[in-house]
Amino acid sequence: MNVSIVKAAPEHTEDISRICSLGWRQTVQRIYSEEYQIKNVEHWYNHKRVHEDIVNGIYTHVAIVDEQVAGTIGGIVSKLGTSEIYVFYVDDAYRYSGIGTKLLEAFTKEHIKKGATEQYASVQEGNKLGIPFYKSRGFKQKGEDQRFYREIVS
Repeated sequence: MNVSIVKAAPEHTEDISRICSLGWRQTVQRIYSEEYQIKNVEHWYNHKRVHEDIVNGIYTHVAIVDEQVAGTIGGIVSKLGTSEIYVFYVDDAYRYSGIGTKLLEAFTKEHIKKGATEQYASVQEGNKLGIPFYKSRGFKQKGEDQRFYREIVS
């Protein structure tokens, strides 16, 4: 499988919206009501919002496999030295193939260039995909609020 990690661009809007909507709903399927899930997806992952977030640099990278968007990651350097992962999903057809690792590596390298020395990710409690992924990459839970943290160096 040939995977390319590229900057997120407006032409990726529909795919990012689809991947994030499905990924988030899979994460919370037994936690939140169907009504809440629909409202949340409509708010955060509608095409207009995703497009604006791409343009504003929130969605930073996508993974491309066979000309298809297979995953995305986004976030910011929120203050000097702090990298924040806001969104990170891989299409379930491509999970467990190294795409998440490649996305995280590209995202982290970019944030190190911007001066980040620590990285945070908020993870839904009980997230059976996200928590093991982050832990295997050196993140540790910080406090009781489902924030995961690691130091990053160049």
